[in-house]
Amino acid sequence: MSSTTTSSADSGKVNFPTDASLPGEHFEVRQTHPDGDYTPDPSKSLPLSPARQALVDDIIALYEMKPTVERVKRYTPDCVYNDQFVYANDRYKMAGQWFALPKLFQSAKSHGYQIVTNDRDLIQFRHEEEWTFKIIPKTAVINALVSLSLDPATIDSDFIRVKYHKDQANDKDYSNEGLGATFKKWQADNVAKNMDSADVAAFEADKDAQKEKRREYGNGDEEASVKNL
Repeated sequence: MSSTTTSSADSGKVNFPTDASLPGEHFEVRQTHPDGDYTPDPSKSLPLSPARQALVDDIIALYEMKPTVERVKRYTPDCVYNDQFVYANDRYKMAGQWFALPKLFQSAKSHGYQIVTNDRDLIQFRHEEEWTFKIIPKTAVINALVSLSLDPATIDSDFIRVKYHKDQANDKDYSNEGLGATFKKWQADNVAKNMDSADVAAFEADKDAQKEKRREYGNGDEEASVKNL
């Protein structure tokens, strides 16, 4: 992947607490975007260190429906995953989501990504993903901003883990409240426990991971800065 810079060092900027014992809810990045256009330009992607590149490679593989237990271990037990359809607040529920994708989609293919933020504790990339549904013969291409809030305990390790994974496909941030948010959480709460999968069962102990109440943000713009990527 080409870049206009040669250094792979992070910016040094710190966005979240440095206490790794805090649950994932403390590591949510809040942001809106002027127009919600997250189309990636890989030629402008920021370079990453080998450890950070390996993390992104594993996340992209998960999006492409190539889940493994080792790849799901990229998340801390108390992680949070938040997108337009799901709010999963531990790694057991997260595993359920990744291993359930092949039941819903015939295929998933990444069309490219662009690293736009490489901070001390935050990696963000624009991502274009193609999803082909299994039951309905339809293909959808979605451009989104993926934000990976990094685990303070593993930032300097060869196996960096994620505390909070957010996927935004439009200009707004999530309010985390209302009927939509309730459905997102219900869906995540029920998928994992209804799957007959040894891979998901490998994370069953994470159901007891430390977590806090879902944080709510009114209309979605509260505590959200405008991020012009």
